[in-house]
Amino acid sequence: PGSGIWEKVSAIRHDLPGLEAIIRVMGPGDEKEGIYGYEEIIGQYRGDTLDSARVIEPQDIASMYHTGGTTGTPKLAPHTHFNEAVMAFMTGTVIELDIGETTMCGLPLFHVNGAMVTGSFPFSLGAHVVLLSPIGYRDPSVMQNFFKIVEHYRAVSFSSVPTVLSMLLDIPTGNEDISSLRYAGCGAAPLSVELFKRFEAHSGMKILEGYGLTEGTCVSSINPSHGERKVGSIGLRLPYHEMAVFIVDDGGRFVREAETDEIGAICIKGPSVFNGYLDEAHNVGIWPKKDWFNTGDLGRQDADGYFWLTGRKKELIIRGGHNIDPAAIEDFLYRLPGIQVAAAVGQPDPHAGEIPVAYVQLQENAGLTPDQILEYLKREIGEKAAIPKEVFVVEQMPLTPIGKIFKPALRWESIKKVYQTELEVLGDLAESVKVTVAEDKIHGSLATLTIKPAPQGSKDKIKEEVKEILARYTIKYRLDILTEPNF
Repeated sequence: PGSGIWEKVSAIRHDLPGLEAIIRVMGPGDEKEGIYGYEEIIGQYRGDTLDSARVIEPQDIASMYHTGGTTGTPKLAPHTHFNEAVMAFMTGTVIELDIGETTMCGLPLFHVNGAMVTGSFPFSLGAHVVLLSPIGYRDPSVMQNFFKIVEHYRAVSFSSVPTVLSMLLDIPTGNEDISSLRYAGCGAAPLSVELFKRFEAHSGMKILEGYGLTEGTCVSSINPSHGERKVGSIGLRLPYHEMAVFIVDDGGRFVREAETDEIGAICIKGPSVFNGYLDEAHNVGIWPKKDWFNTGDLGRQDADGYFWLTGRKKELIIRGGHNIDPAAIEDFLYRLPGIQVAAAVGQPDPHAGEIPVAYVQLQENAGLTPDQILEYLKREIGEKAAIPKEVFVVEQMPLTPIGKIFKPALRWESIKKVYQTELEVLGDLAESVKVTVAEDKIHGSLATLTIKPAPQGSKDKIKEEVKEILARYTIKYRLDILTEPNF
């Protein structure tokens, strides 16, 4: 209820001829239409074994998840029953949860963390799970009443992403007793050291920062709950799981293992790693060595075996051949009081190729201006090339369904701003200019320039001028010159 999921299912169900039945949770069934209400029929089935007597083989496909990628269109990743069973077991070797204890699930069930870490793992132990409404952390009432929910259910843990922890910092704990909380797992995106410290001080609980991905069925590494937690790292590999940093060539092929603290591609191998994407076209260049999956994340491993993320290869800002890690900017932004969420991306530049810009979402009544934030960054960032050219304050940071900052939307916005400004020099040649930017499977990003000529502006002249204006930019564009009267 209130999530819009049922309306979406109803809209597409007739486009799936192989669909035999729909199980509807928290809603009535209609067996004539192949819809079965979960609450209405669950009592007809046994709770200790499958009524069908089906024998499930380890390599049978159990589920298919869309990756929650921040760098482009999601891909479909099948998981076997063995992948999922072993993930529940492996998670239990590093996360403390006992029979009868309660964990909270606020991440969506179409994401591996929601289904595995706050699903199959606690269920395998006989623990309890509280679902934080159908839309989880995206429900404003859940966030406002978060600590009351903790007190009511005596929850000991929850999974989160950095944006959730940032929002909870603005929610006072009040008089609620949240002493039952022992830890919060945090992953999906790098967590700034400053946010880590501020949240632990605010809540009095531990943050266990970890790392995982859909292709690994969820968790690959985590900081130990009782050993040394290295703030800012993603911890140690899980038992029965291999994790390493490889140096790979431009085709994704293995060159050598990285030295200690040398940045390279984080790769994983083990019983929880999937066998490849459903679409074979996506499986090219993802296996640098046999059974080793290249996560696409850049990182390093220190002398103690802890892993540290340094960014995604696609997120690096390349300024005149100089690689800039967005985290080098974002870490300083999170240290500035008043900033709730921050992201740095590359903005097209005719000379350097890209220059860094920052987008920030402010806490309520923060009162910060872009100029103040920029002056602060100029003082704090030691690397001159990494100082953002501009800072933009946004009301709402674009997020993926699980709460990651969706950086492509910010990059597209920066491209749009630059091209729109550049094309103003068309002057009297154009009556109107509209720039839109979106993902393109070939070029990565593609700008569409829709121009309505002025009476004195010929089509050929506009083409020539646009080509000259944008000649030094690397972002591809498509030019649509309108001849219709209404635009």
